[in-house]
Amino acid sequence: MPHLRRLVSVLVAGATAATLTLSPSAQARTAAVPSATAEAPSQVSFHRFARFSGGVREGTANGHTLRFHRPVGTLDYTDPFGSGTKTWEYARWTSPVRAIGFGATELVASWTAAAPRGTWLQVEMRAHTSTGHDTKWYVMGRWAEGDEDLHRTSVNGQRDADGTIYTDTFVSTSGTTISSYQLRATLYRLPGSHARPAVRMLGAMASAVPERTDYPAGPPGGAQGIELKVPRFSQEIHKGEYPEWDGGGEAWCSPTSTSMVVAYYRRGPKPADYAWVDPSYADPWVDYAARHTYDYTYEGAGNWPFNTAYAGRFGLDGFVTRLRSLTELERFIKAGIPIVTSQSFTAEELPGAGYGTNGHLMVIIGFTRTGDVIANDPASPSNDAVRRVYPRAAFEKVWQRSTGGVSYVIHPKSRPLPRNVPGLTPNW
Repeated sequence: MPHLRRLVSVLVAGATAATLTLSPSAQARTAAVPSATAEAPSQVSFHRFARFSGGVREGTANGHTLRFHRPVGTLDYTDPFGSGTKTWEYARWTSPVRAIGFGATELVASWTAAAPRGTWLQVEMRAHTSTGHDTKWYVMGRWAEGDEDLHRTSVNGQRDADGTIYTDTFVSTSGTTISSYQLRATLYRLPGSHARPAVRMLGAMASAVPERTDYPAGPPGGAQGIELKVPRFSQEIHKGEYPEWDGGGEAWCSPTSTSMVVAYYRRGPKPADYAWVDPSYADPWVDYAARHTYDYTYEGAGNWPFNTAYAGRFGLDGFVTRLRSLTELERFIKAGIPIVTSQSFTAEELPGAGYGTNGHLMVIIGFTRTGDVIANDPASPSNDAVRRVYPRAAFEKVWQRSTGGVSYVIHPKSRPLPRNVPGLTPNW
């Protein structure tokens, strides 16, 4: 089945039908993923380009951060969402070729960066295909911290014989795979400016997730009885707020989840930053996050890398990957790192949810002593009702079946990631 647009219906028990924002793979496996037996494992690889070494520099200064050093050209860019045409000068860096290690069918790029007023950045990807040639460069996102000079956006219409971009995900054409890729980051600023946009992290998750017929729950991984003290925010209390950014409520599951994790690390916007939010609205930092993760082409706040890039504005490291099981996810809980997960399910498939959805994000904050999942689920009527417990086997099935384990990993550098699972391709 092809990917579908991420504005979909959700039915909450006792409520009328509404809309919910999800991620591009959240509704269905793509036709690019080959059929396979239940025993076929998911293959996932995440790589970050450390120190931005190698590759091709064009006006950038490389080190732990990729910085704008000098302009190498200009671009006249017309913002299709109201900022008009402006001339921008740019510098850019093209990564070395990165081998994946298997034939991948999907790729999602992630980044954290500083792109304040008067600057922005574009991330692109090209890959080498199983048919023996390189693809074109695909735009994976145009991103800025704010929306005063440029409206951050994904780019539609990037379909060709090699693949398609679905908002933030490259999907190879059915029957083909990709074996390697390059990323390219172009940093823009207004001519004559002394602003120095910078990229702190640039990476990509490549994957091949087969269709399966069963999803057995992974064994407990040692996080039983651990519950992280993550703040609880409900998306539902924002229903109808700011229709220009998709109107709150069910549409804001992603920025609400991201806000919970950012607040857990005691980071986030200051009161002066969200002073524009109506003072009668509760949890104004959620409104702020929705505005600053909003993708103007997708018309929603559920763009995966835009959410992890938002967390990066506050000094956090963030990226999108797939986790193969709850056993893997437990490694993060033991390290003190909550994980945002993407999944879809019917009300019957996930006991305790009380609703069904074609796509939704929530925060996994721990596990009960028997190994069941403790989640901060923003699809709750109040902040107090956000904490939920979901049966382990049921949650693992809907998460892996619907998105192949898509997750946001967000953490400060002072809280290092756990070790990858020995013997498997590193996926964080």
